[in-house]
Amino acid sequence: MSNNDILDMYIYETNTLLEQLESIVLDAEKENTFSQDNVNEIFRIMHTIKGSSAMMEFDTLARVSHRIEDMFFLIREGTMSVVKDEDRPALFDVMLHSVDYFREEMEKVEAEQPLNEDVDSFLGNINSLIAKIKGEEIPAEPAPKADAAPAPAQEAASAAPVPAQTSEGSAEFPYGLRVYFDEGCGMENLRAFMLVTSVQGFCADADFTYQPAGVESDSSLSEVVIEHGFLLQFRSDADRARAVPIVMTAGSVHSYEEQNYVAPPPPAAEPAPAQEAAPAAQKAPAAPAAQAPGAAQQHQGQKESLISVGLSKLDQLSAIVGEIVITEAMVTGSPDLKGLHLDAFSKSARQLRKLTDELQDVSMSLRMIPVSNTFQKMNRIVRDMCKKLNKQVKLTLVGEDTEVDKTIVDSIGDPIMHMVRNSMDHGIEENVQDRIDAGKDPVGEILLSAQDTGSEVIIQISDDGAGVNDEAVLAKAIRNGIASPDIEYSHKEILNFLMAPGFSTNAQVTEFSGRGVGMDVVKSGVESLGGSVSITSEQGKGMTTIMRIPLTMAIMDGMEVSVGDSIFTIPINNIRSSIKTTEAAILHDSVNGEMVKMLDGYYPVIRAKDFYNLPGGAEKIDDGVLMWLESGDCSYCLFVDELLGEQQIVVKPLPAYVNNFDIKNYGITGCSILGDGNISIILDAGDLYKATRG
Repeated sequence: MSNNDILDMYIYETNTLLEQLESIVLDAEKENTFSQDNVNEIFRIMHTIKGSSAMMEFDTLARVSHRIEDMFFLIREGTMSVVKDEDRPALFDVMLHSVDYFREEMEKVEAEQPLNEDVDSFLGNINSLIAKIKGEEIPAEPAPKADAAPAPAQEAASAAPVPAQTSEGSAEFPYGLRVYFDEGCGMENLRAFMLVTSVQGFCADADFTYQPAGVESDSSLSEVVIEHGFLLQFRSDADRARAVPIVMTAGSVHSYEEQNYVAPPPPAAEPAPAQEAAPAAQKAPAAPAAQAPGAAQQHQGQKESLISVGLSKLDQLSAIVGEIVITEAMVTGSPDLKGLHLDAFSKSARQLRKLTDELQDVSMSLRMIPVSNTFQKMNRIVRDMCKKLNKQVKLTLVGEDTEVDKTIVDSIGDPIMHMVRNSMDHGIEENVQDRIDAGKDPVGEILLSAQDTGSEVIIQISDDGAGVNDEAVLAKAIRNGIASPDIEYSHKEILNFLMAPGFSTNAQVTEFSGRGVGMDVVKSGVESLGGSVSITSEQGKGMTTIMRIPLTMAIMDGMEVSVGDSIFTIPINNIRSSIKTTEAAILHDSVNGEMVKMLDGYYPVIRAKDFYNLPGGAEKIDDGVLMWLESGDCSYCLFVDELLGEQQIVVKPLPAYVNNFDIKNYGITGCSILGDGNISIILDAGDLYKATRG
């Protein structure tokens, strides 16, 4: 494992722990207390961050996490009763500020920038809380560096006489487990400390110790571990038995041997070489047979159930799968095969198609993750803005388990954040009495929801605030020169002004708004993903922002259709049915629009030939096919020449210069390469309908 790999692992692990920590603190703040499980979990989180930061030589991170660990050691020993009610808001604030501090520092680590060395003020706040918990009047002195003082939980173990590195144990911790790592694996001290961290998941710090001590911060101890092995010592044989499966499944472990302390201890003996210890240790561990194998299988299963893979590798896999899909279509659709009856080839081609479909499904599923993490981050934004704006607002989350492509999830965080902040700042009324007078709950509500429609995910951010004041928005638009005082604008057109670049209804720039970048960022960000944004609002009732975003932008199932010499692809998920009908079934409205009855309703007809001004194509309804399409709240029939068949296609973005012609407003979302090498235009059913409505 290279140093870069270790740093990546440290960054990933720390960011994951910070997400857990923030979630715990936000939930606890609502209850105004930490449960004992919360306290234990926070203690473990800070202990892990402290050790890994010290190992990476990020001393300031280790100091801060060490001091927070000290604070939660006191709380863990005395329960939350040691924290007075009046001190609990300060405790929650300090913990959330800690999350912010660590995140900022982790960003610096990723960017290879120097860390902030001045943490005395922050440590002073933590020390003040510790003093209050202890009942002291004067804050405790700032904690020394992490490697200069032992954690409280380990003071007893550290104070005990440390046996020689080759000892077989001690009377206090008689059950030993000596671990040897693969020759030349590197960073043996880090690997040893990773074992310690794993053991801490089930064994209290006071119930085990390890030699050599200090492996988390002293890389020179790697030589000791290489020569003598790494010794874990337990108070009970049961704890040692639980550690065996962890050791067996840990990375780069060559072998291990169990050692028991017998008084008086025999003279220190040279440990058996790792190669000789392996066979006996692996065949007959001292743990009861009914316990160790089962535990080993359990830990082995957990190890194999989850693996972290770089996004670049997933991107590469998706690209290769896409090329395989194209190649499969080119082979099976080759013009050289036309007119030939090749039964064996057709059978093999069907099997190939089945396998490529399965491969595509698996490769895409690897990239799909729930939006829950992005949604949960909004809790913190609402919480902080409530305090700063002196508003009472609750955030309701719906559809957190909805899965979207990883790239898209990473990209929608900022648009969602901007809309949540917009609802907090502009939407929810400042005066609670105004809400009461309007018959509303004194506590405002922001609803954040996600819904998977099959081809896209619909994200809605709505609030029950004052809504959009059309007159104020129009007046500001006229002052900005993006609207004319001589034109009468509709409610929808006025709402669209909100997404114009540089537009803001705030007269002054504040911490949260007034710079005119929020809604513009939302619109451009979502459209860059191939999605769309729409706004609805009713004055006095609230505002809703709807983002429609494709689930993935790589491969999709589509129906190929022809219009004259042109070929289009329509996503299968947008197709309800296809029918042949006659001219007599078409109804005409007062403006020469066409409609057709489908089941129990009437739907507009859009002729692809006329809309795209194509030179060829069927003129009469009798000569073509009507495709009943749906996208969100849009439902209509598209008239085409014929259906060419369902095909799995690779979505290719259109060249940038083509996008300059605003083709998205013509219902075109991309293109695909067909088996014969021709290009098929991919249609967006929703955008196509909106384009025909002006």
